[in-house]
Amino acid sequence: MIVYLSEYIYPEAVKTLKEHATVVDNFDHIEEIDAIILRNISVTAEMMDRAKKLKVIVKHGIGCNTIDVKAAKERGIQVTYTPTANADSVAEMTVGLFLTLERRIYEANVKCRRSEFTTIAPSDFLGTEILDKTFGQIGMGNIAQRVAHIMSAGFGAKVLGYDPYVSAEDAVKRGFEKVETLEELLERSDLVNINVPLVKSTENMISGKLFDHFKPGAVFVNAARGAVINEDDLYNALVSGKLKAAACDTFVNEPPTAENKLLSLPNFSATPHLGGNTEDALRKAGIEVVEETLNVLAGKKPIHPVP
Repeated sequence: MIVYLSEYIYPEAVKTLKEHATVVDNFDHIEEIDAIILRNISVTAEMMDRAKKLKVIVKHGIGCNTIDVKAAKERGIQVTYTPTANADSVAEMTVGLFLTLERRIYEANVKCRRSEFTTIAPSDFLGTEILDKTFGQIGMGNIAQRVAHIMSAGFGAKVLGYDPYVSAEDAVKRGFEKVETLEELLERSDLVNINVPLVKSTENMISGKLFDHFKPGAVFVNAARGAVINEDDLYNALVSGKLKAAACDTFVNEPPTAENKLLSLPNFSATPHLGGNTEDALRKAGIEVVEETLNVLAGKKPIHPVP
């Protein structure tokens, strides 16, 4: 068996993979490859046509927007992913970003380093408690449910959820009070988070006049995919005061650089796609992708096929 792997996954997982298969890091002989393990690379229909022996494409993570899943299904190539392996890490990161925004931790750190404070606990540098606020969640998948649980159990937040693919009854089981429109969720929420895959229907999902519906003083976090929001419109909302503050762990162009004008704003926090970047999550995801690859190549059904 020949498996393509060029990106970092947990070392022990690589060791296990190499005990059962030949691992290559290029597509020089793509026609000989039986499986592809990826994190960020693209796998196109044209590549699949050349990879005559390809049986499975395994995504180390959740977002499969770099894989032509439709083309794979048409060619009988199995596509799998790891929808739960990094959920805890991303959820914890998301809650950390909300705390960063509401307590102005990033701003305080910068000002301390510049010796701009002349007293402790300055009266003109106030934060906001999360306790008992209303938390609005866009999307109700695995990560969203973990974030909602932390916000509810840890901070006593009232949890609202918007997801057109989840019924009101199922939403309650997942820990949400379902709202029927995105506008209603924004109008009622003090804190808003988004966890949706990047597909045609979610590209620029948060954009334009939708920013007019955010509750005054609201904060917004995106640790899903950069293109689910319009970065220019987010910038304008932060400058105009339609949003009090925002944080993004994902961007259209990654990692973000100083050319991104959002990074010039004091009420914006940026991180370079760190949501699932913990040793715990990488270990779970690495082990899972290797086990999934070997199982599918052995003729077994995958645990997490991409729907």
